Amino acid sequence: MALQLGDTVPDFTQNSQLGPINLYDFAGDSWVVLFSHPADYTPVCTTELGEVSRLRSEWEKRNVKTIALSVDSAESHQGWICDINETQKTTVDYPILADEDKTVSDLYGMIHPNALNNLTVRSVFIIDPNKKLRLQITYPASTGRNFDEILRVIDSLQLTDHHQVATPVNWKDGDDCVVVPSIPTDEARGKFPKGVTEIKPYLRMTPQPNR
Repeated sequence: MALQLGDTVPDFTQNSQLGPINLYDFAGDSWVVLFSHPADYTPVCTTELGEVSRLRSEWEKRNVKTIALSVDSAESHQGWICDINETQKTTVDYPILADEDKTVSDLYGMIHPNALNNLTVRSVFIIDPNKKLRLQITYPASTGRNFDEILRVIDSLQLTDHHQVATPVNWKDGDDCVVVPSIPTDEARGKFPKGVTEIKPYLRMTPQPNR
């Protein structure tokens, strides 16, 4: 069955250009972004892998580790990484899984035969420290991912895990949040001392509580 939000993600051990990677051991108590690529030496992927590397400080600030995946070999990855570092002006220092036997691709449903024959599509999985799947996005091969959006989602997940709020449309870190419907307005006013604005009985806004 396909992975669904809230599922415990399957563990695996797979080779990479940095040696074998066991997902659960690699993750530890961190969040993980696992993202797949159709193949090595592809132009859109080259820009994506470079961007993930350039965002290293942003991942670290959020306790996030990154893992890429391609169905090509670890040796192929090594050569490709040289190109990525050169063209994207960065240093790729995170593992790129060499999923030649498609073990991980099959476990995580990364192969969509009607889209890309037997290659992985551009899938993204956000996994929390409890190894639960919190987000899954699948892009077509022709469309590069927006990693600012992936960071935004992680900010929302980490905020809403600890406070009784949700994040509204186009929310960014620091913006006002929605008070969850399960809290009555009178109770919300005590819980959120920065203030609660009632727009409708079911739509209440409050400043971001962890700011």
